Amino acid sequence: MSNAQVLMNRNKVFAETFDGADLPLLPKFRTVIVTCGDARVDPAKILDLELGDSVVMRNNGGRVTQQIINEIGALSLLVAKVDGGTPGPFELILIQHTHCGAERFADPNLQAMIKAKTGIDVSEQAITNQEENLQEDIEKLRSAPVIPDYVVASAHLYDIKTGLAKEIVPPTRLGG
Repeated sequence: MSNAQVLMNRNKVFAETFDGADLPLLPKFRTVIVTCGDARVDPAKILDLELGDSVVMRNNGGRVTQQIINEIGALSLLVAKVDGGTPGPFELILIQHTHCGAERFADPNLQAMIKAKTGIDVSEQAITNQEENLQEDIEKLRSAPVIPDYVVASAHLYDIKTGLAKEIVPPTRLGG
């Protein structure tokens, strides 16, 4: 049996007791979590999320890339529209983690090889120093013209050895 079949069988079991048909469009915590796609860093597990609690965006390294900025910009306007045009509370939680594979993207030789073979520039996703990178990502959000100033953002570093997430940047309104 393939892995896809195993997972789809699990979905059938999940669907037998599914009770989330009436979940609202906006997440309960009015949050977007941006984190790494690493299988060891599942926000549903490490933050004890339920269906409908939060929007989760995952990419290599959990970095704030232009794509993430665009998605958050569009999503924040959607939230305001659903709220009747009045911006409501909207929070971003950035989570990177220790021992991240995206640390390897900081190697200029690996960057050059990936770029030469695929045309993909991974430098935006490179992890060089998690705490500094998280602070840089908050500043990227703050300076992005498509991100409304009422958005509140925080940054955290999840330790894959202890299971604890340490606050690096406390919740801060991006508009000041």
